[in-house]
Amino acid sequence: MRHILLILSIFLFSLTIISCGEDPFFKLDTSDNITTTNDTTTTDSDSDDSSDEDSTNSDNTSTTTDNSSSSSSDNSSSSSSSSGSGIFVAVGASGNIARSTDNGASFDNATSPTANLLSGVGFGNNTFIAVGESGNIIRSTDNGASFDNVTSPTGSPLFALGFGNNTFVAVGSSGHIVRSTDNGSSFDNATSPTGSLLFGVTFGNNTFIAVGESGNIIRSTDNGSTWDNATSPTAQELWGIGFGNNTFVAVGSSGHIVRSTDNGSSWDNATPPTAYQLRGVTLGNNTFVAVGNSGHIVRSTDNGSSFDNVTSPTADHLRGVTFGNNTFVGVGWSGNIIRSTDNGSSWDNATSPTANHLIGVIFSE
Repeated sequence: MRHILLILSIFLFSLTIISCGEDPFFKLDTSDNITTTNDTTTTDSDSDDSSDEDSTNSDNTSTTTDNSSSSSSDNSSSSSSSSGSGIFVAVGASGNIARSTDNGASFDNATSPTANLLSGVGFGNNTFIAVGESGNIIRSTDNGASFDNVTSPTGSPLFALGFGNNTFVAVGSSGHIVRSTDNGSSFDNATSPTGSLLFGVTFGNNTFIAVGESGNIIRSTDNGSTWDNATSPTAQELWGIGFGNNTFVAVGSSGHIVRSTDNGSSWDNATPPTAYQLRGVTLGNNTFVAVGNSGHIVRSTDNGSSFDNVTSPTADHLRGVTFGNNTFVGVGWSGNIIRSTDNGSSWDNATSPTANHLIGVIFSE
């Protein structure tokens, strides 16, 4: 009987490992514990970070980012060339879209045209764009109240989205880059200088910067038409990137933080206050805020030169963060939404309409 129970335990453990390896955005850090959620059971490991629902070695698997949105796009630069009505929009697993019209205090679900996982969201020219699994792209021109599918030029997972100079740029699996110059109505492939996974992208000072696995950093100075590799100071995964005050800041595995003050031409390591994986970063009111595994939050008031830990209201993994209307909003696993109205010094939980993982978040100004 003991042998049978042992064999059964090994079989169930194998199934768990298989399910966890299917998405870079749901993989975590070995320094963290195994976490059971609505969507999956995974092991959080800093040495094995790929994404939240997608495979790191295949273009045609189910996907996740943090992006992260994210993380993803840089709201300080994108908002400067766009206008809206001050709405936060978060996206995540099962095509979930949540939006807030009260500065992130509460969120309601919006109708989604897809059941695919959405991992990145951006805003520009009165248009929300979200990207995700199987190259899925959706857009909204009514402040996130409704979304429609957009024809995608790729079937590969897209993890993050950025906006600048009237151009949307999305990045994803195997170095895939797609861009749109017509407010997201159509997208075309751009030639990438890398075959590595790209997890985050942002825009600032007429430059798009994308980051990804093994510390990969690429940049474009012609609105995403062509890209070149930049020398990276780390071989760690970089999951998210933000821009502000003429400074790019990227965050990644083992708490790694890198920064550039010359438009991404060169990069230096910053001293991190944590060894936990950081997944999303943004700037607001001269403050960089980054979020990551086990609810970790760090902030910098000196343009990313140094960071300090901040007390978090959650132990859930956080995947994306954005800023608008003097409010930071972070999102993560199990539908967790947190907010800060004092420049990231203190945080409270916000009411969430979903228990699905939320990966990306953006604000429209």
